[in-house]
Amino acid sequence: MSLDDKATKPHDRLAQALAAEMEAVNVLIRDRMSSEHAPRIPEVTAHLIEAGGKRLRPMLTLAAAKVCGYEGPYHVHLAATVEFIHTATLLHDDVVDESKQRRGRPTANLLWDNKSSVLVGDYLFARSFQLMTEANNMRVLNILANASAVIAEGEVLQLTAAQDLATTPATYLKVIRGKTAALFSAATEVGGVLAGAHENAVRALHDYGDALGIAFQMADDLLDYGGASAQIGKNTGDDFRERKLTLPVIKAVAAASDAERAFWVRVIEKGDQREGDLEEALRLMHLHGTLEATRDEALAWGNRARASLNALPAHSLRDMLSDLADYVVARVK
Repeated sequence: MSLDDKATKPHDRLAQALAAEMEAVNVLIRDRMSSEHAPRIPEVTAHLIEAGGKRLRPMLTLAAAKVCGYEGPYHVHLAATVEFIHTATLLHDDVVDESKQRRGRPTANLLWDNKSSVLVGDYLFARSFQLMTEANNMRVLNILANASAVIAEGEVLQLTAAQDLATTPATYLKVIRGKTAALFSAATEVGGVLAGAHENAVRALHDYGDALGIAFQMADDLLDYGGASAQIGKNTGDDFRERKLTLPVIKAVAAASDAERAFWVRVIEKGDQREGDLEEALRLMHLHGTLEATRDEALAWGNRARASLNALPAHSLRDMLSDLADYVVARVK
């Protein structure tokens, strides 16, 4: 079986099982992304929609609700809410990171400008809060509102930890738990809450999303040092060029000799990057086994995600969620 087969089949099966609901989500997204008075908004949002994306987070909400027996209409609204929050953060992230590529296409800030990206992101956040109130469930509103705050907190923590070689794996975990896993866990948790599931099931769904999100981000960070551009939706080595302290680099710095540390100070702290520095960074990470160690941690979080599902009732979608935990890390096996 090829890597592509292993990576895409679980996601594809989930997408097929949720096809009707996802079409309803997409219709709702297109409707709520429109703007009668500001044509720039649909221009930017159409660019994002056309870029595709796996819609993983809204599928988590739909699947969680259905596993817990929900039969109403509002899981569609919450799934669209989750996608709005995610899309808004992408727009903001690309401005902060000065990114030029997203999902293999030019970023909105490159095609338009930073102001448009920030303001359209703000618009999508506002739309997300409009949507989440329609379920008329205060606990759901609380979970998603808290997740939005935690995401912003994670991004600020990453900003303050950037280029600081004293950053530890514990701080890195706080960053990715905030900026990535918070929305995964909220996406799954609200599905259970909406369905009126037992507290054990709601907690299991939260824990699953948390572990899945951590595994997902670790895998993405690892792929930056070894994935094809088409596979990761950005240029290989972008994190290095942007001087981001992801786990493979943090571990390499911790294991560095004095000479190696001087290299990391120059390229990360001082930003003095030269031809061949990416190759040297990769050599040092291979030397100290930090890429392999990061892969092992991603796989462990994937295993933790699968184990969390044991508290949920038997369901074909539960099995697909288990397979999905393999999917997010299959790219780095």
